[in-house]
Amino acid sequence: MDVKPKSLQNTDAILVTHEHYDHLDQRLIAEIQKNTNCYVIADPASARSLKHSIPPGKLEEIRAGTETKIGEVTIKAEKSQHPAAQPITLIITSEDGVKIFHTADSAPFPEMIAIGEREKFDLAFCTVGIAPGATPETGFEIARLTKPQVAIPYHTNTADSQKKFAEILKTQMPRTACLIPEQNKIYQVSKRR
Repeated sequence: MDVKPKSLQNTDAILVTHEHYDHLDQRLIAEIQKNTNCYVIADPASARSLKHSIPPGKLEEIRAGTETKIGEVTIKAEKSQHPAAQPITLIITSEDGVKIFHTADSAPFPEMIAIGEREKFDLAFCTVGIAPGATPETGFEIARLTKPQVAIPYHTNTADSQKKFAEILKTQMPRTACLIPEQNKIYQVSKRR
């Protein structure tokens, strides 16, 4: 994905889940951070890689089982089932209480049931491709385990895998909405009142 740092002027934080090249671009992160003075919240391996390019006080390491806050937004790290040094998944709770589960490249794992029951996710990003072992079926398994209101198939290079995920979800979990994200479109999510 082609990210233009100057187009991200209102960035409060950059979240990094693991050190793989498609999640950690040190030059890009350093440039965005410098332009915006935002925080960088990163898994341990990524934080080590970034410590010479992000100013002290702007880089925070986060490990599974810990949490941090940026203003009124809470970021909680959970384990990840992915072949990286110390990968994490993230639970992001917005200032108005929207709960998002960012699975990074994680495969489904049994503890996702308890995480889903405890957190009651509004949105879950479900890995459906590219990562080792990731398929529309494993992405659906993440949705099945966590039971979000909206499931978002992502981390793929084919629209077919997103469509297949949507079909499985519609058949197996008809009460869970599917949102297939469109490139260059900005989505705003808030709690229904």
